[in-house]
Amino acid sequence: MTAVPSACIVGWPAKHSRSPLIHGHWLRTLGLEGSYGCEEVRPEDVVGFLQTLQARGYVGCNVTVPHKEAAFGAMDVLTDRARALEAVNTVWIENGVLHGDNTDILGFVASLDAETPGWASRTAHALVLGAGGAARAIVAGLLDRGVELVTILNRTRDRSEQLAEFFGKRVQASRWDAVSQLVPSADMVVNTTSLGMSGQPELDISLEGLKPGAVVTDAVYIPLETRLLAEARRRGNPVVDGLGMLLHQAAPGFEHWFGKRPEVTPALRQLIVDDLARSAR
Repeated sequence: MTAVPSACIVGWPAKHSRSPLIHGHWLRTLGLEGSYGCEEVRPEDVVGFLQTLQARGYVGCNVTVPHKEAAFGAMDVLTDRARALEAVNTVWIENGVLHGDNTDILGFVASLDAETPGWASRTAHALVLGAGGAARAIVAGLLDRGVELVTILNRTRDRSEQLAEFFGKRVQASRWDAVSQLVPSADMVVNTTSLGMSGQPELDISLEGLKPGAVVTDAVYIPLETRLLAEARRRGNPVVDGLGMLLHQAAPGFEHWFGKRPEVTPALRQLIVDDLARSAR
């Protein structure tokens, strides 16, 4: 008898993750046997946990903060995307061998494709706020889709300069306080920081002078409409919230673990939106 495949989300903390809800929905709608759980693993224990993933009964896992860089170092085989970003968020096992990928890039561009079709052909210059792991994946996605220039702004200038150097001549670093001068030249503004997230300080920038068709997107999805997105919507700019990226990045892992490619549907989005609303009460 074939064992029922089981996967999980690995993080510290991880109980807030919506991944079990996402994958549980796909298992039910596709009529597949399987399970998806949650494992909170301390940073000092994560490499050992991943190296014993199969012995723990798992066929793979998602990896969330702060473990993506550690997971990169624990893999036997890496995709080109994971190697380029030096971070892993999706793990699966083939013949006892740990494979690692980074699907954050795919999640970001798939979300943009779904919400603002044709965005890439209209985006020559993108402003990216923040220089952490999410920013790295998002910059890679923008460059891959042909954006000519990406400007990274981070409160710590050293981090933005390091990221710009990592990607090369199509990426430049600028001062955080230069945002108001740069917004009018941008075809897209992306917040990759935690600013604006529930429990965090607000992202205090102005979109004054932003082009009418410029896209504004936020990696934050709690709340779904951050102050940044609310301001963009008031101005009439197209907006993309962070939930789409979360949903789309999950699909490749599900296919590895359970054998079928799931779809990101309005019903799945509504399921997560309703859960977020309940948790906010």
